[in-house]
Amino acid sequence: MHERIQFISHKKKQILLVDLSNCSAREVEKIARAAPETVTAQPRGSVLLLSDFTGASFDKEALRAMKESAVFDKPYIKKSAWVGAENFPEVFGQNLKAFSRREFPTFKTRQEALNWLVGD
Repeated sequence: MHERIQFISHKKKQILLVDLSNCSAREVEKIARAAPETVTAQPRGSVLLLSDFTGASFDKEALRAMKESAVFDKPYIKKSAWVGAENFPEVFGQNLKAFSRREFPTFKTRQEALNWLVGD
């Protein structure tokens, strides 16, 4: 799963890409549970996080894992963005935002999300 959680560079800034694209709900759950290990190894308030949900599937367990990770990761996140979230059930997104007390701006493309993340 770690090949789906990796740092990439955009405009000389480090961005953590959590690539959930085309994953089953079970894979989404596993990746969501693995992500905090990478996030929490970084300084607090420093992580630029891009989650790509293009073509991913979700169920209650996947959502639970995402909620837990979002709360656990919160102190380490500077900015986060979502791409491909059209398949993400709206009620899941609202639940995740309320539970984690984080915002998850959504973008149509990775490029748009990357540009927003590195912008000040």
